[in-house]
Amino acid sequence: MLNAWRKLREKGVIGVNQRNLDFVAARNPRRLLHRVDDKVETKRLAEIAEIPNPELYGVIRDGRDARSLADLLDRADGCVIKPARGSQGKGILVIDGPLQGGWRLANGRRVRLDDVRHHVNSILSGMYSLGGQPDAAIIEYRVKFDPVFGRICFKGVPDIRVIVLKGVPAFAMLRLPTAESDGKANLHRGGVGVGVSVIDGTTRTGMQFDRPIRHHPDTGEALAGLAVPHWDDILQIAARAYDVSELGYLGVDIVLDREQGPLLLELNARPGLSIQIANQLGMRAHLRAIDALDVEYASADMRVRLARRAFEKSFGEKGLGDGADSGSAPDGARARPVLGVVEGGLAGAAA
Repeated sequence: MLNAWRKLREKGVIGVNQRNLDFVAARNPRRLLHRVDDKVETKRLAEIAEIPNPELYGVIRDGRDARSLADLLDRADGCVIKPARGSQGKGILVIDGPLQGGWRLANGRRVRLDDVRHHVNSILSGMYSLGGQPDAAIIEYRVKFDPVFGRICFKGVPDIRVIVLKGVPAFAMLRLPTAESDGKANLHRGGVGVGVSVIDGTTRTGMQFDRPIRHHPDTGEALAGLAVPHWDDILQIAARAYDVSELGYLGVDIVLDREQGPLLLELNARPGLSIQIANQLGMRAHLRAIDALDVEYASADMRVRLARRAFEKSFGEKGLGDGADSGSAPDGARARPVLGVVEGGLAGAAA
């Protein structure tokens, strides 16, 4: 354990304790957390700032609102139902479109109105909310899969997570659905995280269950070398998310729609740390470098330019080395992770 801890320290890995103390608690005032913890509020602020996000069809807060459920679901292209205060993808129901006598879910299963109503009631009861508090159900536009990710994705819709410090995009990864994650881009359930260079949006290294991999477990396609499209727009959305949330340490989740381009999906005041494993890079020194920048009056454009310069200075031309570490073990082998498991107890030790 001591040797593993030392190795994490040498790699500059930030652990849970350090994240919570130095970044979440120190930079995210409690009075502002509702801006990101409540997805309805996040969407309201994004609309005011004209940040593109999935269209909101309706919000169900109680039994009276639930009377309009059937009308809200009446969408030829389907919709998404999610808890306003949910986390880690829990409670999200993706409806592909109508099916005789009901609707077809993204996994192909057929549901009836009573099934959907039961799910919405579960959301309202707080089953998926932070702290188990009463919640609201959001019904919004279903993002249409961008085919650029087709070769490295299993069903579902991938997303891009960007860590933002003081409004400067610092780290990024692409999160890919797998069969094990039931088609959801959720790392805790078996999704794949792929490190992305902040400089140019190129994928280089990958991981699943905190273990380095080189190919997608379902498609067999290589994870490295994909240029994420609309990268400038993605960084702009990430930087502007700071302006509307005013949180100094932020996780920004963005999806690519094949018709509308990048859309802000949600914000997170306590973003996870697996992004370090996906990139095979520790964040400590890089975040300190960004923290030293004077960005108090900098525009989003300027902060994006600073983000690219800082990333290149910290990590080199592409920011992700040659990817050798991630390829040190054959696919499917339980190789020892280069950075270790930073989400569990070891993360606290690393802090």
